[in-house]
Amino acid sequence: MSVVTNAVVEGLETRLPKVIDARKHGIIDYCHAAFFFGMAWYCRKSEPRAALAAAVTGTFILVESLLTDYPLGAAKVIPFEVHGKMDAAFAGSSFMVPRIFGFSGTLAARVFQANGFAEGAMVGMTDFESEAARAETPGHRDADMGLRAIG
Repeated sequence: MSVVTNAVVEGLETRLPKVIDARKHGIIDYCHAAFFFGMAWYCRKSEPRAALAAAVTGTFILVESLLTDYPLGAAKVIPFEVHGKMDAAFAGSSFMVPRIFGFSGTLAARVFQANGFAEGAMVGMTDFESEAARAETPGHRDADMGLRAIG
């Protein structure tokens, strides 16, 4: 199953029109984090393992967003293109979260599976590399150069 879902997610990432710019992507990211924090609160009594997974996911998305070099980022440490690669990896890993946290076969597990496809679609529709995306993120080249100097 995971080979098929990874192929579908990869297809979404490479074949969709690039209609989401850096600012829109940031807005979606913060809404995405809020969704998972809401899910954590909602599942806290009925599915505590799913609640924990949702809280971890929401925290990851929020921290990644705050550290990304895009218009809504705070610290601008992660280049926008790297953020896209992290999102792509996150999309694929969403399918494994229910198994890792022990809530496979539940409605909450289906939310994580749907998230994998939705995240893959968002990555596929985001323009991470164009000049327009770079123009949206002042200081982008400086942050990229800093990471190259470190790594």
